[in-house]
Amino acid sequence: MGFGNLDGEFFLGLDKIHALTADYSQELLVILEDFKGIEAFETYDRFGISDEDEQYALNTLGKASGSAGDSLEYQYTMKFSTFDRKNDISSLNCAKVYTGGWWYNSCHWSHLTGTYNDTGNGKGVNWLQFRGHDYSLKRAIMLIRPRSK
Repeated sequence: MGFGNLDGEFFLGLDKIHALTADYSQELLVILEDFKGIEAFETYDRFGISDEDEQYALNTLGKASGSAGDSLEYQYTMKFSTFDRKNDISSLNCAKVYTGGWWYNSCHWSHLTGTYNDTGNGKGVNWLQFRGHDYSLKRAIMLIRPRSK
């Protein structure tokens, strides 16, 4: 259903993201900012997730480009995991260990739903190729729009 505040921390919700990405080819822009004000971005020329029956798998992820580095590819094809719905391939429950729902593999290269300002290994808002697992980012935004032809 989504949650949060549109002026701050906000998550649109998996059903809505699926609806937006199901009928039209979308692209994804990820904008990241550290606590020194340094920004980086990564674009993916295709992006989409499956529906609830397929557990919102990250089923479409195109070519990456940008200054942040591709830290989402490791999660490609993974189903969305939450603390009570383990879909990762790890012996751990990644969503419990890293305190947030995400498309975990075994476990993650990116984790934009992590705990804000938690610098514990992999527990914060992380993007491996931009500041690593021990740095929790100040800001992370994921934007989608229809692909230009």
